[in-house]
Amino acid sequence: MFENLTDKIESAFAFFNKITRLDEKQADEGLRKIRQALLESDVALSVTKKLIEDVKPKIVGQEVLKSVTPGQMIIKIVNDELTRILGSEKSDLNLSNVPPIKILVIGLQGSGKTTTTAKLAYYLQKKLSKKVLMTSLDVYRPAAQKQLEILGNDNQIKTLPIIEGQMPLEISKRALNAVSLTGDDVVIFDTAGRTQIDQQMMIELKQLESEIQPHEIILVADSLTGQDAVNIAQEFQQTVNLSSIILTRIDGDGKGGAALSMKAVTGCPIKFLATGEKINELETFYPDRIANRILGMGDVVSLVEKVAENLEQEKINEIEEDLKKGSFTFNTYLQQIRQMKKVGGMSGVLSMMPGVSKMKKQIDDANLDESLLKKQEAIILSMTHDERDNPKIIGGSRKKRIANGSGTDISMVNKLLKQHKMMTTMMKKMSKGGRGALQGMDGIPPDLLNNLK
Repeated sequence: MFENLTDKIESAFAFFNKITRLDEKQADEGLRKIRQALLESDVALSVTKKLIEDVKPKIVGQEVLKSVTPGQMIIKIVNDELTRILGSEKSDLNLSNVPPIKILVIGLQGSGKTTTTAKLAYYLQKKLSKKVLMTSLDVYRPAAQKQLEILGNDNQIKTLPIIEGQMPLEISKRALNAVSLTGDDVVIFDTAGRTQIDQQMMIELKQLESEIQPHEIILVADSLTGQDAVNIAQEFQQTVNLSSIILTRIDGDGKGGAALSMKAVTGCPIKFLATGEKINELETFYPDRIANRILGMGDVVSLVEKVAENLEQEKINEIEEDLKKGSFTFNTYLQQIRQMKKVGGMSGVLSMMPGVSKMKKQIDDANLDESLLKKQEAIILSMTHDERDNPKIIGGSRKKRIANGSGTDISMVNKLLKQHKMMTTMMKKMSKGGRGALQGMDGIPPDLLNNLK
């Protein structure tokens, strides 16, 4: 996320870090580098100009000029300004009204609107214990209503039954009648999109807003479209009372221009980021944490929350007990792999660690192939129970069988066996040091540790 922007910003900061005493000429040169980094990352020109104008007086102020380490002071100043531009504090959904809370989801076709509707419903149901009804108002795109119905069925979220031939206004009235009878807490309306903004779509949205009187109108925007996403948000804002934004495909957005520009240009807060394709990959937007990520400072708080949410404590306890005893079987290894996959794999964890952007070359050289976890899992699953408990019995014929069964080769089986042996030795030594020596190790496959040595 935002890798290109982070690299460019860090390059600009490298200029400041070389300076022991800062003068105005050097400040201008450093700010020019920051301005260039922002513009090359599709940050809106107006936002970039405002940031530079607000930052410059602070950078050339006495506090920085007298600082022993101007670079550190400037990073803090830019961090504070980025946080302000992104929204200062996280903005919650408007759920304080008398139920049912009505949410209208809008956006262009292809922005991920229907999938995001399901993710939002899942978030409300799973995390906030709300009873949710999803309603598709998209009668134009083939199978759009069916898509939402399937997402609902797959994730135990209620959807309004489809009645062929009904138009959006009729469907919305039926949904409102339904929730008044069922007592659902929230009803989310997934509206129709277009490949581009047109008058007919805007007229329909205005009619729906008048009929539904939503508490939230959320724009779903594709962050990969950069400045176009910001322009689209402005156009929607001229038609409806836009209240918030969800950015999708953020996991593939190396530039970050849309995220940095959206709040400043529209005044509407970004409330969530869609970080992947899975139903639970919807993150609450925290401006200060995103600013930290952009500046290469990591996001440990989000990482800890993600781990706490996804890892099964019972499994973690089992792993810890095995490790404390110095027992590291392939069953333990398998549990570690599965726990790691739940929090986004190796790259998902590393992306939130402070300073990792500075180690980018080493990490790239380490070749942290996410498919490696799947291959290792396949190898372990191809072992018998006895082989998992006692890898010493795995000889040549067994290795060949395991390789064939897992779709890998003997060299990969050998590598895994060698890593297991090294990890077993390490765990036996660490177990003598007590629980403290094991803290922080739970759920981390040894291959990750070996690759980063």
